[in-house]
Amino acid sequence: MRLNKYLAHATGMSRREADSLITAGRVTINGAKALLGAQVEDADKVAVDHKVITSPSERVYLLLNKPVGYLCSRRSQGGVPTIFTLLPKEFQALKPVGRLDKDSSGLILLTSDGDFAHRMTHPSFHKVKIYEVELDKPLQPLHQQMISDYGVNLEDGVSKFLIERDDKGYKVTMHEGRNRQIRRTFAALGYTVTKLHRTNFGNYSLGDIKTGEYALVDIR
Repeated sequence: MRLNKYLAHATGMSRREADSLITAGRVTINGAKALLGAQVEDADKVAVDHKVITSPSERVYLLLNKPVGYLCSRRSQGGVPTIFTLLPKEFQALKPVGRLDKDSSGLILLTSDGDFAHRMTHPSFHKVKIYEVELDKPLQPLHQQMISDYGVNLEDGVSKFLIERDDKGYKVTMHEGRNRQIRRTFAALGYTVTKLHRTNFGNYSLGDIKTGEYALVDIR
């Protein structure tokens, strides 16, 4: 197996991240500094910063219905629990694919496959994300058209996404995934998001997975 692929499968990092470690001289194979493009055999001992990497096991893909009030990180902050408190021990090493903020809920993917995480999150792959959104007041038609057709200027660039009304509020469809982008976009026009729930990410949807529960999935 190619070294960067081996590291991606074993640790959850992307192949690009693995290549950066190899280029920096931080990876060894059987004690010798590894080179880009190196191949790894089953009997080889691979280490990063002198720490031996366990051979990659079968890749895991997990879909979690995240409740409000949980962080998408490994470490708790200020006593706020993380999504890993909802998962059994065998899934504690998985890597979240993207993020949802503490006050948001819905679909979160976790995986041991760094390449999959890269394909799902890098802007060049244009993965569609769908959210159920509720606001503190009705959205003016002019503002709905402004966001969907022209976008709203934020400090990190123009934010544009499709908004459709539904029975409970609004459905937001977007390809980007900047930090708190939906909340900041509505806030720029004087609205507060009171509910943000992701239902779809790429080919994956929550289906009948209940809040706080998870399911193993196949890649598609």
